[in-house]
Amino acid sequence: MKILIVGAGSTGGYFGARLTQAGRDVTFLVRPARAAALREGGLQVLSPRGNFSVTPKLVLASEIDKPFDIVLVTVKAFGLPAAIDDFAAAVGPETMILPVLNGMKHVDDLQARFGPERVVGGVCRVSTTLDAQGRIVHLAPLHELVYGELDGHSTARIEALHAFMSDAGFDASLSSHIAQDLWNKWILLATLGGICTLARGNIGEIVATDGGVEFVRAFLAEATAVATAAGFAPSPPALDFILSVLSAPGSPMTSSMYRDLVAGDRVEADQILGDLRARARRAGVATPLVSAAFIQLDVYQRRRPAA
Repeated sequence: MKILIVGAGSTGGYFGARLTQAGRDVTFLVRPARAAALREGGLQVLSPRGNFSVTPKLVLASEIDKPFDIVLVTVKAFGLPAAIDDFAAAVGPETMILPVLNGMKHVDDLQARFGPERVVGGVCRVSTTLDAQGRIVHLAPLHELVYGELDGHSTARIEALHAFMSDAGFDASLSSHIAQDLWNKWILLATLGGICTLARGNIGEIVATDGGVEFVRAFLAEATAVATAAGFAPSPPALDFILSVLSAPGSPMTSSMYRDLVAGDRVEADQILGDLRARARRAGVATPLVSAAFIQLDVYQRRRPAA
């Protein structure tokens, strides 16, 4: 099988480098500036599991002339429309599109463009960043990629995908409930992003305040209510786990959305909080905290200079 990885940033670059190291047929879809840097220095990974580098196979959007078996989409959610145009030529009748974006709106957008049958569900759990030299820095040992058919069925193509991803230097899991996995991650990320941006602090700082834990619980309850109305209520153990992560005393955890906010960068407000609020409104679910977080991030976005 041949895989096209859309972007060679911290997430796509990490999993793509692992797959390349394992001997898989991997091509990275990149922009000209990133292509020049990678051709000069290779794709370098600094990881607690061992540093390594690979020589990546690269392609520009204008150079795609055939479909791929798998298209792994790892861009930020707000970059998806442009990415779709870039990789459209790589999608053929048998192509599987595997996105690992946050929220659920990307699934709707990809299905609308390419058809529901092209899209499979994916969740990645990895903490990575790019350093000033363009190297991928793997910040913690966790590196997991989970995928499955959105309807939960077992198919020949998803089994083939699982075989391709297995034994490639990271934890690969085939899920029969990937839609629920996606909602569970969305609940966690929306709550984490919302509380950090509203309180302007990390988890430890929030729960140390008078009423901090109650604030976390209230935000989580809103996100959970939206998921429940959509038919994806998290199980009690899953909810307990999410709450334990989001209310751990002394935790330095923050969301990428909060870190982007502090850095003055663009944030995934529309995709993580705005879409959650829109679904809540359609379902008649009250979400005042989600709304407050989205509104203040929307004000921030509108103040940013146009890119």
